[in-house]
Amino acid sequence: MTEAEIGILIRDYGLFIIAPLAVLEGPVVSVVAGYLVKLGLLGAPLSFVVLVLSDLLGDVMLYSLGRQGRARVALPWLSALGVTRRRLARLLRAFRVRGGRILILGKLTHAAGFAVLLAAGMARMPFARFLGLSLLATLLKVAVLMALGWFYGRVADRVGNWVLAGSLLLVLCLLGLCAGYLIRRRRSVA
Repeated sequence: MTEAEIGILIRDYGLFIIAPLAVLEGPVVSVVAGYLVKLGLLGAPLSFVVLVLSDLLGDVMLYSLGRQGRARVALPWLSALGVTRRRLARLLRAFRVRGGRILILGKLTHAAGFAVLLAAGMARMPFARFLGLSLLATLLKVAVLMALGWFYGRVADRVGNWVLAGSLLLVLCLLGLCAGYLIRRRRSVA
């Protein structure tokens, strides 16, 4: 196939390819879609809508898994990530108190998104609230990632790594802040 034929295929069927991929790996696909928009192969508004809906579908799937498959499926996945039952109980308590903030931060950091979306379902966060907050974070995230693709699309593979590295750095900073808070709290109680 020539480059022109590939371009025509992407222009005609690109969103059918992007949608399922965005359910599985939204951030990298959003960056690539932003670059394809810049090249004129995809339309910006429709791509944005498809990426947002696909990302939300993935969120709802993880939320449902946490809500319905709590003991059977979600717990083994979380334990594989190092989340013990004790940590999970603390996370669920925190989620009931500050679920909105935790959900938005988890969505925006991407690295913690998987566990946070499962925890939202396990904590029985009301679905309408979950969907509204997830939509809010997704709109921002997709817009930023598409803009990255627009401006830095030629290096899309590296941008995906930057997003992951940035997310991990943000998660580590948040964990450090939480640890510092807990240490100060224990010292003040003792």
